[in-house]
Amino acid sequence: MTTATLSASAPGAQTSSATLTALHGNHACALAAIAAGCRFFAGYPITPSSEIAEHLSYELPKVGGTFVQMEDEIASIAAVAGASLGGLRAMTATSGPGFSLMQENIGYAAMTEIPLVIVDVMRGGPSTGMPTRPAQGDVMQARFGSHGDRPVVALAPASVQEIYEETIRAFDIAERLRTPVTVLYDQVIAHLLESVAVPAPGAVRVIPRKWANGASGPFRPYEAGDDGVPPMVRPGDGHRSHTTGLTHAETGFPTQTPAVVDRMMRRLLGKIDANRALVERFATRATDDADVLIVAYGITARAARRAVDVLRAEGVKAGLFRPITLWPFPEDALKRAASGAKSVLVPEMNAGQLVLEIERVLGGAAPVRRLNRIDGEPIVPHQIVAAVKEIFS
Repeated sequence: MTTATLSASAPGAQTSSATLTALHGNHACALAAIAAGCRFFAGYPITPSSEIAEHLSYELPKVGGTFVQMEDEIASIAAVAGASLGGLRAMTATSGPGFSLMQENIGYAAMTEIPLVIVDVMRGGPSTGMPTRPAQGDVMQARFGSHGDRPVVALAPASVQEIYEETIRAFDIAERLRTPVTVLYDQVIAHLLESVAVPAPGAVRVIPRKWANGASGPFRPYEAGDDGVPPMVRPGDGHRSHTTGLTHAETGFPTQTPAVVDRMMRRLLGKIDANRALVERFATRATDDADVLIVAYGITARAARRAVDVLRAEGVKAGLFRPITLWPFPEDALKRAASGAKSVLVPEMNAGQLVLEIERVLGGAAPVRRLNRIDGEPIVPHQIVAAVKEIFS
């Protein structure tokens, strides 16, 4: 393995020397979790995410952490929630079928405001589908998989370097906003081998969890400050707390009083919108004068970036908008990028999921075309080039 030293900083990191290291995507995810302060992992092996668990099974004990292979994905997410309530930064990793099994407890963690990270490495579906083939079929599951209105954050890295950075950022967002955060990437990126700038040990700044402090006594565990995020109760500190998945008041106790339910739910949902500057991230390429805007994420965005270069070389004004944060979707940024476009193309490795959000956000300002592939193979640049040329023909 070849390494080199350079200056770099990851999200939440202080600028320092870093080592350029060749890593697979799933390996980078595991190392990033350790750097972000993760000290508990519970999971169940499932292709194509299993390498995350494999690496953490021997990396976590080195830093005093705990790895547990559970009996299934339902138990895994429950254990992660419990570990987080106990004071640890915690995560799990899975793929589409396991992600489906986790949805009820993801909703529980959202309602009880338990910070945790779920990594979903997407593969072909539905059901068992194609365990070793790539897809982007969990986009809407990440948004709507759990029932009820709930805060949702999902990040979509498009390179091994971004897997490292976005995993760290996922922990940062989860802890700051007390919410589950999903890192969503496909099988291709999971198994890519690329150079990653890995910060020196201790260089990543781990934001401490906001704990309740002060003398014990009258205490309301779900009473939030101006940021909309209540402090967490550290076990054994003497503060009374009550944790329930039922709709609850600031006291933590269940309630069905309409005014109280409305107030608490609006705070729960509003803390994401109030912190969009922390959550949202996107990238653009040649969008200032684009006649056609390509909106893509994950491995498909890499094909789209190459397609933009080819089209530009042929005189076609194409641009790329790449949402790194899928949920909440960066609506204003997309509107700006598409403001001059005559057409929008959305290539996806599914039958059409994020395109529904693109259509909603743009509201007919430009016609939105689809390019979908559902055969277990990634969309390649020449397919996007051909689709753009067909639009102009």
